[in-house]
Amino acid sequence: MITLKAYAKINLGLRILRKREDGYHDLETVFARVNPFDEINLELDSKISMTSNEINLPIDETNLCIRAANLLQQQSGIAKGVKISLIKHIPIGAGLGGGSSDAASTLIGLVKLWELKISEEKLCSIALELGSDVPYFLKTGTAFATGRGEILEYFSLPLPYRIVILYPDVHVSTAWAYQSLESSNTNHIPHPTSHITLKDFLIKNIHNPHELNQNLLNDFEPVVLHQHKQIGFAKLMLYSEGACFAQMSGSGSSVFGFFKDEHKAVSAAEKLQNRYKVFITPPNFHPE
Repeated sequence: MITLKAYAKINLGLRILRKREDGYHDLETVFARVNPFDEINLELDSKISMTSNEINLPIDETNLCIRAANLLQQQSGIAKGVKISLIKHIPIGAGLGGGSSDAASTLIGLVKLWELKISEEKLCSIALELGSDVPYFLKTGTAFATGRGEILEYFSLPLPYRIVILYPDVHVSTAWAYQSLESSNTNHIPHPTSHITLKDFLIKNIHNPHELNQNLLNDFEPVVLHQHKQIGFAKLMLYSEGACFAQMSGSGSSVFGFFKDEHKAVSAAEKLQNRYKVFITPPNFHPE
């Protein structure tokens, strides 16, 4: 049996640049790994099957872990199967990449379990068929993502803050968020930092909360927070509890806050845990 931890991610800033002819959108974002993580157990079997502790999660052919196993089996021509056991801790539809992380971890684990010889390039290609951000989760660390999220440049960006994540138990459709952004005028407003990439901006300003608050933007925030007031309220709660910076992750609905002070971070988590699902990530976090 192989056991893996599939960590969540947050988006540090998100720029939607343009809609492409293939229907996808070109974007810029920075992915960073955070707590929580899902637990995945893989056991060799004659067929592909799955169980999970999450009753709201489909465990049929639509599940990303099942799809990952089927796709890898087809592409490699292997006759082996697997029993997948998934213990969910990352909320579903939270903008934290839980499903994509699970799929990537399944691919990584199956390469070992099935004793496959497969190139990194081929594995990335399979991951991309599953979702735009699945390739990111094949490695650990922070990455500058462009294209539709699949062109990745990993770089060092220690985050010197305790990160408190709130999940307000709201589901936001990414497709709806894109449609709403296209029909609004907000995506025509030039970014205040459009002369430099998000990667370079963060390297220069990660220790400067004032710059982060002024210029690190998530293009989805105006339309999503207008429609879902409780997400905006969760963000305000982080500021009221002492966060020096707060933002929605991806298309939502989770929000995260940077805390310089450990006591304030722990206090915020304790105060808000009755209202939200709360997760804390330590400074300079490196997944196991």
